[in-house]
Amino acid sequence: MDSQLIQLLLPIIILQFILIIIALIDLKRVEATRGPKWLWVLIIILGNLAGPIIYFIIGRRP
Repeated sequence: MDSQLIQLLLPIIILQFILIIIALIDLKRVEATRGPKWLWVLIIILGNLAGPIIYFIIGRRP
């Protein structure tokens, strides 16, 4: 791979992993979510960058 492409994608990949980890930690800590927790785990992990964002917007209860 071209080194410029790696330099461009590396911050996005790091951001994706950080968001996934933060969303999973938050999901473990909260008592109630909108929907079953197992489903949110799948959405967070399989949803790539959008999964954690969807969880924080829709899945958390205020």
